[in-house]
Amino acid sequence: MKRLAAILLSMLIFIPGALYAAPVVREKSSISFLTRQMGVPVSGSFRRFDADVSYDPRNAGKSRASITIYMDDVDAGSDDGTIEIKRKPWFDVKNHPRAEFVSSSLKDLGAGRYEVAGKMTIKGRTRDVSAPVVVKKDGGLWLFDGGFIINRLDFSIGEGPWADTGTVDDKVEVRFRLFAPADKK
Repeated sequence: MKRLAAILLSMLIFIPGALYAAPVVREKSSISFLTRQMGVPVSGSFRRFDADVSYDPRNAGKSRASITIYMDDVDAGSDDGTIEIKRKPWFDVKNHPRAEFVSSSLKDLGAGRYEVAGKMTIKGRTRDVSAPVVVKKDGGLWLFDGGFIINRLDFSIGEGPWADTGTVDDKVEVRFRLFAPADKK
């Protein structure tokens, strides 16, 4: 059965015009976040993630993306912040080591602009999210550049006394720049 699946997948990759999945180029790609603590901007990044992108520029509706973020490799901008954000009130990486996004649609807005929608899961809570994304060629790669805002409390990020949005804003901006091969090999 595994052999049959591998054969079918390889056939799809080599059929002209077919949709194909490509892992992102990690050394060029990034996922970051920005929030405010007592009005002061606090930024960080997720250093380790896997992402597969299936993009068909001729039929955006067939395009798909899935992203897995390994929460134990978060960087909150300082040593103390990084230690704190991994703890139970925040990301609780011991019990929730991964966050995931799986797209459900890509709507073509014209001129290389799209709206991607899908399900985001953080700390075992799944919510619908959508994000504007710009897609363009960058050498032999596709660049998917976008961002969206989540309410951290929807995912129980910052529980207990940290749920006070006067201390840490509920709004968190997530930015992504994902590079994937533009040509089928």
